[in-house]
Amino acid sequence: QVQLVESGGGSVQTGGSLRLSCAASAYMYSRNCMGWFRQAPGKEREAVAGILTGGTFTVYTDSVKGRFTISRDNAKNTVYLEMNNLKPEDTAMYYCAADCADASCRYCFTNSLFAHWGQGTQVTVSS
Repeated sequence: QVQLVESGGGSVQTGGSLRLSCAASAYMYSRNCMGWFRQAPGKEREAVAGILTGGTFTVYTDSVKGRFTISRDNAKNTVYLEMNNLKPEDTAMYYCAADCADASCRYCFTNSLFAHWGQGTQVTVSS
């Protein structure tokens, strides 16, 4: 069964922290590349972070480097996004994605080439 379930969103003040979780089905997790994306109202979807579930590769968009950390727990088929020093511009719906349609995880991250997406979890940062 194809399944991606995000959780952990919420409302915080500037400078606060949140940890998002994406629990994947075994099949989704085995596809080896997963990513976090976000979309704010009126804006295009933006890649945030990506990870190889079977390796050490990670990638981040420039605006979150040094503040966000993507990680994985293979025993739980779960990918996390630890978000620190949150800013109002981080406010968005955050989506987990899996099943990269290319051999390169970086290419899938850059071009949003994932076959499956979660329902999203809202992150709101107030000033």
